[in-house]
Amino acid sequence: MTESASQGRRNPSAKGAARTVASAVPAAVVARLAKGVTASGEDVVETVAPLTGEALAALPVSGTADVERAFAEARRAQPGWAALSVRHRAGVLLRFHDLLLRRQDEVLDLIQAETGKARLHAFEEVMAVASAARHYGRAAASYLRDRRRGGAVPGLTSAVEARRPKGVVGQISPWNYPLELSVGDALPALVAGNAVVNKPDTQTALTALWARELFVEAGLPPQVWQIVLGDGPVVGPQVVERADYVAFTGSTRTGREVARRAAERLVGASLELGGKNAMLVLSDADLDKAAAGAVRACFSSAGQLCISIERLYVHRSVADAFLAKFAEKTSALRLGGGLAYGADMGSLVSGRQLETVTRHVDEAVKAGATVVAGGQARPDLGPLFFEPTILDGVTPDMAVCAEETFGPVVSIYRFDTEDEAVAAANATPYGLNSSVWTKDTGRGRRVAARLRTGTVNVNEAYAAAYGSVASPMGGMGDSGLGRRHGAEGILRYTEAQTIAVQRLLPIGPSMGLDDRKFAELFTTGLKVMKAFRLK
Repeated sequence: MTESASQGRRNPSAKGAARTVASAVPAAVVARLAKGVTASGEDVVETVAPLTGEALAALPVSGTADVERAFAEARRAQPGWAALSVRHRAGVLLRFHDLLLRRQDEVLDLIQAETGKARLHAFEEVMAVASAARHYGRAAASYLRDRRRGGAVPGLTSAVEARRPKGVVGQISPWNYPLELSVGDALPALVAGNAVVNKPDTQTALTALWARELFVEAGLPPQVWQIVLGDGPVVGPQVVERADYVAFTGSTRTGREVARRAAERLVGASLELGGKNAMLVLSDADLDKAAAGAVRACFSSAGQLCISIERLYVHRSVADAFLAKFAEKTSALRLGGGLAYGADMGSLVSGRQLETVTRHVDEAVKAGATVVAGGQARPDLGPLFFEPTILDGVTPDMAVCAEETFGPVVSIYRFDTEDEAVAAANATPYGLNSSVWTKDTGRGRRVAARLRTGTVNVNEAYAAAYGSVASPMGGMGDSGLGRRHGAEGILRYTEAQTIAVQRLLPIGPSMGLDDRKFAELFTTGLKVMKAFRLK
């Protein structure tokens, strides 16, 4: 690494835990969970533990016939599941909620083993899933209930809007948040009466398989949630081509292909895609809180979070003071891979992620950027560790400026006016998440309203908006279509059906009226309805 402000400073290592990946995730557990994959052949795919590089699991691969069988079994089971009351289905979610909290250590071990993230960041997934399970367990009946609507002719027509399940939802979930992004999207789909065929990323499939197992224990018929595994470009399209609705989380490039395939079949799709998220530190921000918030915003799960911050805009009057505090906190983060609480940041998940992070940092430094903190791989800790990194002096021609890094790297930019900061934050095709820091929350809301992102957090990194599970979460622009959470998060998995009942008279000439008289009568009626402000 070239000379930089961080030269000679290295993030400390967290004290290691005695438990190993092999002891936390023994072969017997892997074999038991692997039985949940719909697969009949002898082909297997090997996964490794990012923290150490050691072998983790050999999992069966689903062939085309297996994907067809998964959908066939799901379709057979779905009508019976949908015929149960919403209250019954919601009860399964609430029992799952309790089991998840009671047995969280099991899944925390799996998440750490498969992703390499710190245990605290793995716990964020437990928090998110439990919150969504509780919300939909309590609110699903309200979201899905029949609603009376105004009829065509007041007094003569009654109309009801009903919600019907789509059928079988095809869900493709990524590796970075294996519990939240598999279960989080399955929860509303299931309670709405759908079956689910899920293709999780193979690297993190054990976590999804564990969650399905827990759901079955909570009362879900096993056939209602199917899991298939295999190479994304091979198995993913097979899921999309058979589903009645598609829920996809992943890259923008792949999301476009998913949307195209779904559109060809005239089925709906929700897509949470990439981001190049911005955080704005205004001139009146509490710099200590903002610096601590920036650490969470940029380095949770080693930056492998769609809603994490990669661009940090700071008002010039406070930039130097903020950067000093932020760099100090960043350099103090403890790195480690123990299967226990204590490390502040874990490792990246794959060699591909490490290559991207390394390339972005090295190319930026070579082009004139300065490393304020971090900037180096840490093979002394494990094969995929990279220090949390702050870059200053990044220019638009550098890849790290506009491309999604998806790692523990953030670039600092200075601004003079709010207009300048808002324009810079919005100068990206992405629009997933953003963050605003100010002591004046009214000012923060006003700035937030000008940002083109699906969620905005004032005086928090990302958890405030994402954790508000009654409110929608999703992206604008190249960050996706549709929303998870709240009403939109469950209604996307339903078809709206209007049932209208006509009484006494038809909506057409009757009782001796000819066409002209009917038109005159209805014209008068329409004027009367407007005069009486009928909707």
